Amino acid sequence: MKRLFLFIVIIALSFTFFYNQNLLSIAAGVAIFLFGMKSLEEGFRFFVGGLLDKFLKKITDSLYKSILFGTVITTLMQSSGLAAVIAISFISAGLISVAQGVGIILGGNIGTTTGAWLIAGLGLKISIATYALPMLVFGMLFIFQESKRLKGIGYALAGLGFSFLGIAYMKEGFDAFKATIDLTQYSADGFTGIILFAIIGAVMTIVMQSSHASLVLILTALSASQITYENAIALTIGANIGTTITAILGALGAGMEGKKLAAAHFLINTLTGVLLIGFVPQFIHFIDHTAPFFGISEQDYTLKLALYHTYFNLFCVLLFAPLVHHLVSLLNYFFQPKITAENAIDDVLFINDAALDFPDTAQATLLKETKHLYNNVYDIIAQGLSVTKEDISSGMEIEDILKRRDQALHVNMDDYYERRIKEIYGKIITFAIVAQGKFSDVTTQQFIPIKNATIDIVEAFKAAKHMQKNMLRYLESDNEYIKNEYNHIRKTLIKHLRTMQMIFNTSEEDVAVLLLSKLQLDAQNYDIAANKSLDNLIRTNKITYTMATSLMNDTSYAYTIASELSKVAHTLFVHATSESTEGREALILNEAEISDLTHASSPRSTS
Repeated sequence: MKRLFLFIVIIALSFTFFYNQNLLSIAAGVAIFLFGMKSLEEGFRFFVGGLLDKFLKKITDSLYKSILFGTVITTLMQSSGLAAVIAISFISAGLISVAQGVGIILGGNIGTTTGAWLIAGLGLKISIATYALPMLVFGMLFIFQESKRLKGIGYALAGLGFSFLGIAYMKEGFDAFKATIDLTQYSADGFTGIILFAIIGAVMTIVMQSSHASLVLILTALSASQITYENAIALTIGANIGTTITAILGALGAGMEGKKLAAAHFLINTLTGVLLIGFVPQFIHFIDHTAPFFGISEQDYTLKLALYHTYFNLFCVLLFAPLVHHLVSLLNYFFQPKITAENAIDDVLFINDAALDFPDTAQATLLKETKHLYNNVYDIIAQGLSVTKEDISSGMEIEDILKRRDQALHVNMDDYYERRIKEIYGKIITFAIVAQGKFSDVTTQQFIPIKNATIDIVEAFKAAKHMQKNMLRYLESDNEYIKNEYNHIRKTLIKHLRTMQMIFNTSEEDVAVLLLSKLQLDAQNYDIAANKSLDNLIRTNKITYTMATSLMNDTSYAYTIASELSKVAHTLFVHATSESTEGREALILNEAEISDLTHASSPRSTS
């Protein structure tokens, strides 16, 4: 039905355009302009990847810096919609906060005003198509180059060229209407007319998904005297409200934080529009008095409309900038996650479609979700050792933990895998594969170690699952020797998991490197020592052949857990946050350094 409806609409429009060449010219102008905007956005995307994270946190570490960043980026891209999508993507990946995102949205609103001034000041007063053709020629030449940067420049030039060409077509179409049709006969005066045209402006922007396209259409119609000045202002108010649809659509595949930003964008623009719609006559009077200070003549209504657009967005920023944190608190209240077994514990917390817009956000999201998976596996490995994760993270001596947890803890690891690992693991691998296919070969190299860490985490779980059966049996055995050996395995892995958590919790990279070296050394030493202990027990007949076989297998599983988690720690807690990992790996620690670090970093010695 949806396709049939679209087909009927296309047929109807085709007949309309066939009988009215002026309308066809305007529609073609809108289409070309929209294509130009998309090309300009595509060009900008080539320059986004690889420079975010620390740079973005620094440049948006205050509200006013966020506003300035939003203003600059929207001025360069001429797309407030893309600025909103970028902000949503960054927030979804955890690179910036919702408050910083709101600042970018506010700055984006200011940035859109530059487009209005360029169109009103130059685009409608000169033959803009003349400048479009060279841009298209050079843009296409650059697009077919191998260099990523040159492609970006090419898309940007082609985008500007198509945008200029679209404006020229729209201007030509409206100018031609003067001799045939006078659209001002459909204008409406008074408050009713303002409301009506504001709705038309919102719908028009929702359909085109570009406030810039709407503004160009409004300005060209106004310059051709096809709409009144008051109606043009009302259309502009509606366009500012309708432009939020881009952020809303961008947030559909985003996480909870991205949805908060989309809601903030909608509230900010809608409330500002509703507030100012009742003061249009007063604003017209205010513009008439202030326009001469900017060199705008009394009859230059296109520049006056650009001035109104600037006032509107400045008022929006001045109104909401002091209220950003209150707005975020309100959004946090209404967008509280539903805590259920299905969607808050067992499913992914960070992966979303919006994070795939840029390589930096994709990497950050993948890293966070893999850490989430590690936390789930860490929990079940602890239970497989018949202790809890709280025991491991406490400052209690490991010997005291074993005395306290001397009874086997029966957990269904197969059920746990189905509920808390399988879904997350599958989505992480799928997300990583999609990200690798979407971005360049150089960029995708950063996804491979994280994807491998995910596999290592699940391998550690599988080893813990295989080990659990004998662990439960021999912790309840009457043979003290085999029980002591399994308690030794427990002790070693508890120590290993505790060091993992210390790496996870530290914010000092040098400390993480030292702890990682300790982790790797402990795993190697344990593998050698375990074999010697097993040989002695077999020679003295203190355990049966069946016990010996089980202990040999489970010692191997324990070593697998330790070694796999050591690799995970390297990727997630050191390699992923380090700019010079090779230099860090060259650090050589002696036993005394490791021992000193362990005692300094732990509340109590874990021996």
